[in-house]
Amino acid sequence: MKYPEVRLRRLRQTASIRRLVESTLPGPEKFLWPVFVVEGENRAEPIASLPGQQRLSTDRLLRELEPLAGLGLGGVLIFGLVETGRKDAVGSAAQAEKGVVQRAVRAVRREFPDLPVFTDVCLCAYTSHGHCGPLGADGRVDNDAANAQLAGVAVSHAAAGAHAVAPSAMMDGQVATIRRALDAAGFADTILMSYSTKFASALYGPFRDAEQSAPQHGDRHGYQASYADLRSALRESALDEAEGADILMVKPALFYLDVLARLRDRTDLPIAAYNVSGEYAMMVAMAERGWGDLGAMVRESTAAIARAGADIIISYWAGRYTEIFAKETGA
Repeated sequence: MKYPEVRLRRLRQTASIRRLVESTLPGPEKFLWPVFVVEGENRAEPIASLPGQQRLSTDRLLRELEPLAGLGLGGVLIFGLVETGRKDAVGSAAQAEKGVVQRAVRAVRREFPDLPVFTDVCLCAYTSHGHCGPLGADGRVDNDAANAQLAGVAVSHAAAGAHAVAPSAMMDGQVATIRRALDAAGFADTILMSYSTKFASALYGPFRDAEQSAPQHGDRHGYQASYADLRSALRESALDEAEGADILMVKPALFYLDVLARLRDRTDLPIAAYNVSGEYAMMVAMAERGWGDLGAMVRESTAAIARAGADIIISYWAGRYTEIFAKETGA
């Protein structure tokens, strides 16, 4: 049949009819909030490139998490920052027993025992050169030396109580190395969420400002996936699944919805999509200039990420969930 018998507008007549047939927006339980934790106490430093986000000391993080945990937030993804003087060539501070992430994990687990705690496992914020692993004699990241360091970081996070560790360095074999290390250390139940298809994107600028992790020389194109090579990018996720990842990830999200949809068709593992800092900052900038309604843009883009196949959405909007989503969802 076709028009005039078929009229698609019948199912769009009113908001209540549309709600009956539309898929719902993801609730707070589907979101992970990425947070930047710093040393010290009572610190809440606004991040100029990520308006509405802050670098937080652990005590201030607990204060910010309280209402979100009450909403049923899906979890928190913790990134750590250290002072420049504590950085070295191999990022050794990343696996310190009393490091900034380790202390934050313990505090969050103690204060909110039901809130899932994820940790980013990388070295770029802890190395003096800003790369994601130790450098070899040729000035490039030493893949296997990096894996050994990353495994130590992951075990230290698990020992602190993290439910899940998330390696983001894009080293070959990092998932298998970390899984073996976790199991050998008695953390067989620790979830491994891999940044499995992570692109060398131009959208990470605000994050690198927030995390103070920009490389001092060169770039990360030698180990992050190329946006011009889809097949290789998808192989990254297939290999990580074979190595024992429990959750896969596509990063960034909005610029790579096609990749997210293709990966959804290829795996039965849960998939996370990282709605990255540049995607966040662009919408804030549009709204600040009066070029769009912030809440409407965020809700539309979030629906697109979920529609493309994401089970978990890692997003800075999670920290502003009530402001952005409550009116729409009734939360």
